[in-house]
Amino acid sequence: MGLIEQRKGEKLHTRNIEISSYICDDETIVVEGKLLDNRLVTWHSISGEKHPPDIVHQMVIRLIFDISSLTIKDIEAEMPNTPREECHEITRSLDKIKGLKIAPGFTSRIKKTFGGTKGCVHLSTLLLTMCPAAIQGQWVYLARKPMTGFSSDLLEQYLLDTCHVWRRDGQLAKDVQRAMT
Repeated sequence: MGLIEQRKGEKLHTRNIEISSYICDDETIVVEGKLLDNRLVTWHSISGEKHPPDIVHQMVIRLIFDISSLTIKDIEAEMPNTPREECHEITRSLDKIKGLKIAPGFTSRIKKTFGGTKGCVHLSTLLLTMCPAAIQGQWVYLARKPMTGFSSDLLEQYLLDTCHVWRRDGQLAKDVQRAMT
């Protein structure tokens, strides 16, 4: 038995993130992300008030993006469960990313735009988790038919050097580049 298994006790909290991509039309995909934080034990607020186990965060973001350019066309957020009513004030702040392209530098732009008091760490976390999933959704949409003329832009911007397998000097990158010529 490993060290972590030996130390496991009562489960306190779970965070689940689910992201799904849907065809909207021939030009756009909808990506829906859901974040759910569950407190699994009785807990006390700062004031000392006792609370039963409950859902502390339940958030949903939907974004529509252009399949060919990965440009965000529209975005909406819902917060069915939050710890404070003031949390709802920030949902419209996501409108600032309409028109942005999911491309290198996107993560730093999101952190700069929504970091600290300008946003919500939970919505930002969900959004940043959704973006790689949006690229996967685009890939699956395009791969529904045999791919011809694999885009070198797609390879360069979204795949090369993103992980060990897609490293520029790795076998997969070489195979794809060879197939493109």
